Amino acid sequence: MSKFLDERYSGLAAYVPGEQPQDKKYIKLNTNESPFPPSEEVLKAVNESQIELLRLYPDPDGRVLTKKLADYYGVKPSQVFLANGSDDILNFAFMAYGANGRKSYFADITYGFYSVFANLHLSDYTEIPLEKDFNIDVNKFCGVDGIVFIANPNAPTGIALSLNEIEKIVKSNENNIVVIDEAYVDFGAESAVKLVDKYSNLLVVQTYSKSRSMAGARLGFAIGSEEIINDLHKLRYSTNPYNINRLTLVAGEKTIDSQSYYDDNCKKIIEARSYTKTELEKLGFSVLDSKANFLFAETDKIDGGELYLKLKEKGILVRHFTSERIKNFNRITIGTQEQMECLVETIKDILEGN
Repeated sequence: MSKFLDERYSGLAAYVPGEQPQDKKYIKLNTNESPFPPSEEVLKAVNESQIELLRLYPDPDGRVLTKKLADYYGVKPSQVFLANGSDDILNFAFMAYGANGRKSYFADITYGFYSVFANLHLSDYTEIPLEKDFNIDVNKFCGVDGIVFIANPNAPTGIALSLNEIEKIVKSNENNIVVIDEAYVDFGAESAVKLVDKYSNLLVVQTYSKSRSMAGARLGFAIGSEEIINDLHKLRYSTNPYNINRLTLVAGEKTIDSQSYYDDNCKKIIEARSYTKTELEKLGFSVLDSKANFLFAETDKIDGGELYLKLKEKGILVRHFTSERIKNFNRITIGTQEQMECLVETIKDILEGN
């Protein structure tokens, strides 16, 4: 850290991404990426003629993609905001509605970037503890005095709130923005997009990184009232108006055109998730009820950190967390059926050897 860094940021604890090791080939079940490639339509669209156009700036408003998303979700284009990954949107939301001493609220066990952004923007934030069963107590998020962030399904637990529970939170906070972070919604939860025309304080955030197989392209979007979307555009045009490259925009458009392919992939992941949960429980694991493309599991037969290391030695990456309440858990991304069968057999071998 240099002596020139502003003292406001000297103590900042940065977000730690999941491992992306280069030393050997792993079965990667640690960063919730899709095991499936983009659709054929996407692969064909990102072609030589599009690459030649990289000499030109992209459309700063991404109008074609914005219109396709608006039509798909049944909203107006003016209610859609595009960004360089959903993290950009979360950053803007903290900047716009929770910065410089303004209050923000989120769970104590949830997406790790919330606390990072809160500290970055000097938000007066409160982490509301999850219940003993790792569920969110909806009542604790009702009628608060600041912006609310809810990951639904939650990460790393995978547990989802119902749409009625989400609506209760939004309705009770009419003077505050409520951000519903739906990175994993396509794997079994219900989206709050259908509530955006009913509540002007609701912002729904989604990503192409999980169900739409584009983690490496960096594309996210948000849907909300025109007023909130205009706020986000003001911040974007004040920082980086050309925030999405041409190839990503084209890939995003063709993804919507081939949505049925991604819907089928989600079904395969849900089936593999069910298989994996059942098999882990047979091995004595406690597995939370996930509506995401991962499982959160622990066992008293082996320490969570030890299991993570032994799996890594055998070429399988999962995500281990070290905070006190969840240090015996591992988060396991759902890959293909074959990958999950390999995981189960490897865990069996580890437990027998242990």
